[in-house]
Amino acid sequence: MNEDKISESIHTIKHFKKGDFFLQNGRPCVEIGMLEKGVLRGFVYDNDGNEITTHFYQEKDMVIGSFIPKTNAVMTVEALEDSKISVADYTEVMENVNKNIEITTIITTQFQKLNNQLQARLVSLLNLNSVEKYELFLNEYPSLLNRIPHYYIANYLGITPTQLSRARRQFINKCR
Repeated sequence: MNEDKISESIHTIKHFKKGDFFLQNGRPCVEIGMLEKGVLRGFVYDNDGNEITTHFYQEKDMVIGSFIPKTNAVMTVEALEDSKISVADYTEVMENVNKNIEITTIITTQFQKLNNQLQARLVSLLNLNSVEKYELFLNEYPSLLNRIPHYYIANYLGITPTQLSRARRQFINKCR
């Protein structure tokens, strides 16, 4: 079987309605996905049972719950819009890394992107004020501002919806 046939044969298309879960915290990661259409939100629960948004997935993003197949997902991933995901068996994909240049390139590029996003988020939570966090969000997710509820954006930024409104106003005034 040639490389193109391998990469085509290991994935299927799945459709998720708004509110459906692609992954759930604590369940084994047996599938890996590439978001073709829609928006997803990754979140965890804090010690008080509150949802903390950790990540947004948009078209062409890889969706995983762990960097290692069959380990338990560290977050829940929920569809914020009706979504279409190209899904594959995670173990099978990883078995083809270094055997199939297309799969190797996709996995390497997407893992690097996820790692960069996670590092930027960590730095922003620790070091930036609300306006700077908002600017970083706009740079990272420019197409999501009008696609997702703003309370999820505020939650992701680690600020209240009121603080987000102020940050948006300050950002707009700064740009004038």
